[in-house]
Amino acid sequence: MNRLFKTAILLICAAALGSCADLDIQSDGRVGYEDIFGHYERTVNYYNRCIGYVPQIGFLYSNTPLASFCDEAHDASDYADGPVSRWYRGYTSTTYNPLSCAWEGDCWTYYYQAIRHCNTFLSYIEDPEYATYQFRDDEKQGWIAQVRVARAFYYLQLIKRYGGVPLVRVPYGTKHDYSKDKRATFGEVAAFIVSECRRALAVEEPDGNFGFRWNINDNERGKITRAFAYAVMSETVLYAASPLWSDGTVSWQVAAEITKEALDQCLVHGFHLYDTKPDATTALNAYQYYFFTRSDPSRSWDKETIFESTSTRTNVWKLAGTPITAGMEKAGAGPSQELVDAYETSDGQPVLDLANPYVDADHLVPNYNPANKLYDPSDPYANRDPRFYASIYYNDCRRYLDDRMTLVQTYVGGNCGISESVTDTRFTRTGYYLRKFNDYRSGIDIDGDGFMRIFRLAELYLNFAEAAYQAKGPDVLYTSVVGGSAISARGAVNAVRTRAGMPALARGMSRDEFELRYRNERRIELAFEEHRFFDVRRWKILDKTDAVVTGMKITRASDGTYDYRRVKMMERNLSDDKYLMYPINQTEVDKIEGFTGANWQNPGW
Repeated sequence: MNRLFKTAILLICAAALGSCADLDIQSDGRVGYEDIFGHYERTVNYYNRCIGYVPQIGFLYSNTPLASFCDEAHDASDYADGPVSRWYRGYTSTTYNPLSCAWEGDCWTYYYQAIRHCNTFLSYIEDPEYATYQFRDDEKQGWIAQVRVARAFYYLQLIKRYGGVPLVRVPYGTKHDYSKDKRATFGEVAAFIVSECRRALAVEEPDGNFGFRWNINDNERGKITRAFAYAVMSETVLYAASPLWSDGTVSWQVAAEITKEALDQCLVHGFHLYDTKPDATTALNAYQYYFFTRSDPSRSWDKETIFESTSTRTNVWKLAGTPITAGMEKAGAGPSQELVDAYETSDGQPVLDLANPYVDADHLVPNYNPANKLYDPSDPYANRDPRFYASIYYNDCRRYLDDRMTLVQTYVGGNCGISESVTDTRFTRTGYYLRKFNDYRSGIDIDGDGFMRIFRLAELYLNFAEAAYQAKGPDVLYTSVVGGSAISARGAVNAVRTRAGMPALARGMSRDEFELRYRNERRIELAFEEHRFFDVRRWKILDKTDAVVTGMKITRASDGTYDYRRVKMMERNLSDDKYLMYPINQTEVDKIEGFTGANWQNPGW
């Protein structure tokens, strides 16, 4: 193929390469690949563009988190026209999806654009006809490894949402035959993701500040590390072995081995669950403090974070704030009663019977766990898991840790009372406000709220725990091939519980008993971090979780006592099987059908 044909002149625009200032372009506004990969600065800019599609997770779905679109929360904008209301009312279609990559539009288009850039980089960076600049080999190999991992991550985001997708490994030329394209299975894409991460990890880690490394500096925030690659593999194989996606490609045993390897590699390279106890006027516990402080990429103090959202604060104080917070705009994502019910009491006993948590279909009659002796329905927020207090503002809790007098009053008529008007978005619908990620000192003058973590060590512990108990049961030890300790599924869950200040799970549970405890633990530990939405889908329990969401309406008697009554939120039309996957945009479906004759639309859409 001749050079002129391969050059495939690029139009330089924001959608392709970033700002025109990044490149020294010709007077006609065009540049060829040799003009990029023949210059150091332009190559760096293109590499940065490739890894720059890693999404910014946070309050990005019309200023609410993904938690509002599953059973973790119910947004106070439920009756106001917009993405939240349209999702709840079941208005999602093949031409409109309220959840389509809020940061950049349609997810399918966004991630395939990212993949196209990665494919271009990988195709030309080692082509001597185009990459004529003499790059440092360790730096170049580091770029290649990072771009491979970034591409793998983008494919993971696609299959989490759409299931199997086309595997595009090289840039399409002008003579590409689109009629030959096919949709790969979930397992095939998962295998490719793992293979790409392994190819990247096979690159030797050099000394110094170049290459694909475990350790980066604080000024390198956003760089993809070797820990990131292991985290991508861990999540990929967990999903691939799950009920929704399992097709025989990845067994639970294989998933257990890979998730254990990922966990061990991070542990032997200095990762650790954050457990530094904060001052009492700073945060309630280490778990709370971790989520509103910024990570340091060098891991001098935060050794748990693998990758943090790089530029978007959660702004809980403003977008899910209490009405007594100056400058707040809306109550936003109110934690659901179902989530509150999931937090155990401090002795480690579930509040409800996890197998059958509610007597009725509307979740208004709880089925209490008879073994729990600490829970009191007339004082429901006493003696709970420390993560409950770190994550949720509830009735009569202190709003400010340096002020004992100001309380969050969620009872009817209180200063943060439950909303009784469908047009009032400043007060909670559920009787609770979000506390996770919120620095109580944040407000109109100071924004100290946290950034969401895309990957952190606790997820790796839980990923391994799930794969391991599914493969061999809760108590079978898995040894390490890289110097880490032997650990069982139960031991991995207990590591997370110990950091939280909760008692260890006991030995001897059956696989089914452990599954209930594990899933509840994952729900609590990873609450509001964009996991639950996908977990209930891959477990195929959406019909049990997302049909009904409730809150707690509290009334205060003249003697100061409270009456607690569960109330159902607006009806949600979200539990059909079609909601297990996103619909593919109809424009893309029509194009594909025109080329291949096949309809790639997901079931039910």
